Amino acid sequence: MTCKLSLATLDEAAKTASVPTYKRDDLSPGILHFGVGNFHRAHQAIYLHELFNAGRDHDWAIVGAGVMPSDGKMKEKLAAQDYLTTVVEQDNNRSSATVTGPMIDMIAAPDFDQIIATLADPAIRIVSLTITEGGYFIDPATGKFDPTHPAMAADAATPDQPKSVFGLIIAGLKKRREAGLAPFTVMCCDNIPGNGEVTEATVVGLAEMSDAGFAHWIHENVSFPNAMVDRITPATGERELTITRDTYGIDDNWPVFCEEFKQWVLEDKFTLGRPALEEVGVTFVDDVAPYELMKLRILNGGHAAIAYPAALMDIHFVHESMENDLIRAFLAKLEKEEIIPIVPPVPNTSLDEYFDLIERRFLNPKIGDTIPRLAQDGSNRQPKFILPSTADRLAKGLDVQGLALVSALWCRYFEGKSDSGKDIVFNDPNADRIHAAAVKSQSDPLAFLELKDIFGSVGTNPAFTKRFVEALTSLRSVGTAKTLTLYLEGKLG
Repeated sequence: MTCKLSLATLDEAAKTASVPTYKRDDLSPGILHFGVGNFHRAHQAIYLHELFNAGRDHDWAIVGAGVMPSDGKMKEKLAAQDYLTTVVEQDNNRSSATVTGPMIDMIAAPDFDQIIATLADPAIRIVSLTITEGGYFIDPATGKFDPTHPAMAADAATPDQPKSVFGLIIAGLKKRREAGLAPFTVMCCDNIPGNGEVTEATVVGLAEMSDAGFAHWIHENVSFPNAMVDRITPATGERELTITRDTYGIDDNWPVFCEEFKQWVLEDKFTLGRPALEEVGVTFVDDVAPYELMKLRILNGGHAAIAYPAALMDIHFVHESMENDLIRAFLAKLEKEEIIPIVPPVPNTSLDEYFDLIERRFLNPKIGDTIPRLAQDGSNRQPKFILPSTADRLAKGLDVQGLALVSALWCRYFEGKSDSGKDIVFNDPNADRIHAAAVKSQSDPLAFLELKDIFGSVGTNPAFTKRFVEALTSLRSVGTAKTLTLYLEGKLG
């Protein structure tokens, strides 16, 4: 027997899953969150759920918001089950389900006026975001706000009728200032170096395009705390729907699966207070940068490193890639010889032990994380997760053979076929031009590095270009597996 998830069926769901001990009527909104995807519901929403279960801070419930056409579908699915979500945690040795309920409403495009009105509501004291690494309109080569992007130009031309997350935030802040209300805190929860600073640069940069005085006010009065967030959360598909229904007896329109591990390190810088998240495991620090750099370089960089060799070798699941001796050894050599040595020390943390933890997490067979998920959006992820390590090593005069191989694997992947000849399906906003550059590189290997908005100065560094050409030439002549073998044996190049 299965129960259709809703507030009315929580007693039935409680037979197989943990359910909220708090009542919906006891909750009131304090946070508006843009980007109600799987990661948010497995991370920020879980921390709030645990806090509410502890009887704390029931005035910090979430109102979801979405600006993309797909967000309407998400709202429809979640509203049909009273905004409850089944979160299934899957560790190597155990699994458990939790029905969470910190979200109490959602507003989706095209209802932009309602989003602005909610942002101006004095009850809303935090605006949080998970809108993907590529959603911040930052030029990856310069790291600065890109005012030429069509979405930014459109919002700057009609600031009273915005359609982007950042235009809406600015409009909400204007209404608050006009009403004499203090500004909310803007809290980024995406995997971006200096994510609070990046978010501020985009908000202030967009505001400057139409009202320089107000942009200055935002800079002086709005808080943008930096954060490091971590939890592996795959996309939801038929597998997850079936397990939730068959194993836990819960018919959930959009369950979320994730690993048991989660981490949130947050700068304690809020204009209108915050929930007591330290009570449920959030680490508040003065400087997030060391934790953030560790995670982005070692974990996210590790994901990027294994994604493309696995895809070229027709491997679908992340744990299967780690069960491949060549890929696992490649990751270990790359991390231990090139990435970890240039990661600055992290308080009370062993970087070697952190990598050991990551290996165990990548090996988790129950999570069902996929190589296509890791391989997507490389044009935004490579400049954030791989190329900064490359640039740091080049600046120190150190070899970048392994990191250049990662970039060459990405190029080879974007030719469009695996080593066995299977078609590769791209999922990247810049797929067409990256594919064109990869095809052109078959006759001129350096053509791929002409993607200057991605590679920047790294793409013209002689030490890097030499290693890149060596790796790409090997991948094309002997294939991925043999190239990895040559790298591991110290015979590549």
